[in-house]
Amino acid sequence: MQLTFHNSQVLFDGDLVQRSFSADGGIITVDAVGRRIDLSGFMILPGIVDIHGDGFEHHLAKRRGMLKDIQTGLRAAHAELASNGITTAVMAQFFSWEGGMRGPEFAGVLLPALQEFQRTVPTALVAQLRMEIHMTDQYDQFLGLVRDYNVPYVVFNDHLPHEALRKGKKPPRLNGQALKAKRSPDQHLAMLQKLHDQHTQVMAGLPAFATRLLDQGCRLGSHDDHTPEQRATYAAMGAHICEFPETRAAAAAARGPVLMGAPNFVRGGSHKDNVSAVDLVADDLVTALASDYHYPSLWAAMQQIADTRGWGYASRLVSAGPAGVLGLDDRGTLAVGKRADFIVVHRDKMQIQGTFAAGKPTFVTGELAERFLAL
Repeated sequence: MQLTFHNSQVLFDGDLVQRSFSADGGIITVDAVGRRIDLSGFMILPGIVDIHGDGFEHHLAKRRGMLKDIQTGLRAAHAELASNGITTAVMAQFFSWEGGMRGPEFAGVLLPALQEFQRTVPTALVAQLRMEIHMTDQYDQFLGLVRDYNVPYVVFNDHLPHEALRKGKKPPRLNGQALKAKRSPDQHLAMLQKLHDQHTQVMAGLPAFATRLLDQGCRLGSHDDHTPEQRATYAAMGAHICEFPETRAAAAAARGPVLMGAPNFVRGGSHKDNVSAVDLVADDLVTALASDYHYPSLWAAMQQIADTRGWGYASRLVSAGPAGVLGLDDRGTLAVGKRADFIVVHRDKMQIQGTFAAGKPTFVTGELAERFLAL
């Protein structure tokens, strides 16, 4: 496609400026090309890069056990991504003892389905696998998935209820987890206890596993770090990305990128009483915000940040920052020669009315649609 928008405000070099904006063949160009469209009353911002989101789960299975057609679910998820201005989405898939859609078997189903679906849409869909580190018996299976589907981003998770297991108490949500994993509560508890008892050996062997992933070209991170010591342990094995630290101390100790959830920011605090993303952003400790479990939160957070620190800073947290963490130097800002990933926002309504990925429309509505359709 060849398009030129004029009379709009464009986020260029961190500031909104009145200028024309052109895209040709999926790339931002300096010269006016193709059809000219008047965008008076609109602004053009970089497309949002969602660096961690599992909201697609809700589209794949509306209710437990109702997973039937993954491609249909991915189409629905993609529609939500597009309507919320997301042009690159990291699809965060579990590889977990939790079972069901978070189990290893489902990871093996989703990855080829995602690869197939990617061929049908211009939005960049990036696979992330979230490895529960205590599943040592399945490390080779995990490495095979990373290799076979070119998974570029792996995060180490530890969601075991260690405190309850140390005390010999029944962990919270045990019965629900067991049902999802198709185990009896007693079987599930026995499995959790066995995994917990191996923690020392797991941590001793994890650096070697991390090295094997790094050798396959993966970016590595850790999820829910609670202490500076935890962050340092993971960083020492090459897992430099700090996803959703639970405390300010862990975030401040990070020597690499720090990611926080946009829902945490929008609601003014963590739903689990962890550190507030608002506070970490205020202290410039956050590299990128992620949708986590709610895609609309990225655009909502962007607006809130822009109100106090401007669109340049807001865009850095949801576009340039996450693109940099992922090593995607061809996007994240509106510069000539970069991929034409951008959103078109109605200024009075402060509403995303257009999303374009690689220069192709993935979502167009409202007054913007009228202008496109006008002869």
